[in-house]
Amino acid sequence: MIPVFDGHNDFLLRLLRAPEHRDTIWLKGEGKGHLDLPRMKAGGFAGGFFAVYIPSPVAHDAPDYEAIMDAPPYDLPLPDLIGTDAAQPVAAAMIGHLMWMERTGTLAICRTVAEIRGAMAAGKIAAILHFEGAEPIGEDLDALHLWHAAGLRSLGPVWSRPTVFGHGVPFRFPGTPDSGPGLTAAGKRLVAECNALKIMIDLSHLNEAGFNDVAALSDAPLVATHSNAHAITPSTRNLTDRQLAMIAESDGMVGLNFATVFLREDGRKSTFTGWDPVLRHLDYLIGKLGENRVGLGSDFDGATVPADIGDVAGLPRLLAALRAHGFDDALLAKLAHQNWLALLERTWG
Repeated sequence: MIPVFDGHNDFLLRLLRAPEHRDTIWLKGEGKGHLDLPRMKAGGFAGGFFAVYIPSPVAHDAPDYEAIMDAPPYDLPLPDLIGTDAAQPVAAAMIGHLMWMERTGTLAICRTVAEIRGAMAAGKIAAILHFEGAEPIGEDLDALHLWHAAGLRSLGPVWSRPTVFGHGVPFRFPGTPDSGPGLTAAGKRLVAECNALKIMIDLSHLNEAGFNDVAALSDAPLVATHSNAHAITPSTRNLTDRQLAMIAESDGMVGLNFATVFLREDGRKSTFTGWDPVLRHLDYLIGKLGENRVGLGSDFDGATVPADIGDVAGLPRLLAALRAHGFDDALLAKLAHQNWLALLERTWG
């Protein structure tokens, strides 16, 4: 079984919402969601980026966003900015859950590629602490150093809704990522400080103007951990050919997002059977970036995924489909884990 190192998951959000059941959710598996330790082992999931995401409040009279996103065109309003004071306790709780997972002896929070390789060799899940949205960091950036000391090694300035650092793309189909202003002055300082601390900057969810600002300011490879090709699925969340060319020029990387809404040409959220949308995006990304700059960025536990994947235990089915598509074992190993580890070596040193 080829081990998989994955670019994005939202498992910690499940623990945040049911902390009293975390032993069952993580160690035993409750048969819900996409991830738990038994299914990771069954699917060859060796590690990945574990996201800290601060949920937005949901109004009691909120529309059915799932239904809206299954009937394009749509253009959903973005939630309001969440302040640092509200975000920090949530981030601390989620990091606490990740540290509890480490204390069970089944997972290791990794700060270097050597630690990732060591965890994989020891049969532990190799976890990178990632912020999907920088709300837990204030404009003075002091908290960035706090979270870095706790293990933070990857950060996206936004999750779609605005932060004090920049602006994300709305959930709109069809649409483009050209959807608003670039980084704020604080956002530009954040990029510089992340470079200094060797924290990877994730461009997924960031709008085009913010993407351009990061590209102009950063001395690190450009990375989108869980995004697809705009030329195939014209969602605001997917990357244009120009953005893909900039990522390739920087020797960066893109992780293929399993979310149906970013895979389907029609932009619908409903799941589907068959592998054609996955293969089309993967072929396109490899064509634009080369086979050394593409990996997987599942968005497990944060998205609806293709029925033939189902959950993390379906990863061998995905790899079998890629092999049947003509990918040899050397390319499969690159896509499954080697490219991510090489990218992190280029980024972290």
